[in-house]
Amino acid sequence: MCSCCSAWAWARPSSHPARPDPFSAPRNLLETTVSTPTSTSNNAASPYGTLPPASAPATRKPISLPRLQELHARGEKITMLTAYDATFAAVADAAGVECILIGDSLGMVCQGLSSTVGVSLETMRYHVESVTRGVRRVQGTAWIIGDMPYGTFHESKEQAFRNAAVLMQAGAHMVKIEGGGWTADTVRFLVERGIPVCAHLGLTPQTVHALGGYRVQGRGDEAAATLKRHALELQDAGASLLVLEMVPAALSADITQAMPHCATIGIGAGVDCAGQVLVLHDMLGMNLGKMAKFVHNFMADAGSVRGAMEAYVKAVKEKTFPVNSQHAW
Repeated sequence: MCSCCSAWAWARPSSHPARPDPFSAPRNLLETTVSTPTSTSNNAASPYGTLPPASAPATRKPISLPRLQELHARGEKITMLTAYDATFAAVADAAGVECILIGDSLGMVCQGLSSTVGVSLETMRYHVESVTRGVRRVQGTAWIIGDMPYGTFHESKEQAFRNAAVLMQAGAHMVKIEGGGWTADTVRFLVERGIPVCAHLGLTPQTVHALGGYRVQGRGDEAAATLKRHALELQDAGASLLVLEMVPAALSADITQAMPHCATIGIGAGVDCAGQVLVLHDMLGMNLGKMAKFVHNFMADAGSVRGAMEAYVKAVKEKTFPVNSQHAW
């Protein structure tokens, strides 16, 4: 996924009018409208994918940790999507998505790997840079989260800091770390050194083999108690966000209520989480395999990618997605 396991885991204008430059027009996906100038002699071409100045989201507040905490405190749902390149990131930002996660799920949906385990730190750095450029190009406001891939934080807290610093220098505002228990000390180490952390519990795809496959986590009293304890430990360590993946809806609601200082972000974890996340390719219906239960294809009723993303944001904000009986356990 995000790590968040994707459904893939389941199964300038030219002076020669005869040959106009296609890169001079705004991106259709962004659905921007500009008037055609009568003369282009004094107009410099805009970079590919750039929104015109009139379309800049000037009224939107930049997303920051205090802003996320404000949304959480007043009960407004937080929206998150994965993105892996500049254009999709720019469209997501324009659609109002508050958090963009460069997930190691890119190994599966972009690289064709069978799991997220093979994704390298260099690959993550490259995609974080790409997403950051895309958001900045459109004067975006989204909060950018970089996934720490397998093997980059397991050896020591010092190793985790060195590798997290790579993603922060690439443009991330926050890093995401999978797992509970021992990871709390690592989270505290990073937070104390100025690196915000999003934790991740439940189904953790980097350790899917140890979990016995893509299965719901936290079923049974003992498993539920352990998962909740790990969540509270991560909050105490300073994690600001916590992804809960494939966790029973009732347990996710209980954990969310118990964590005023750390916003839960659900994927297959029910509507009562403080926010939601989906893998980009899944919510656009871009897969050939079995769709995971927690996925909804927002592209089915949308006229554009941006329209699908806006529908997702609206559904999460209005609490019409997810529906526990359809998308959770």
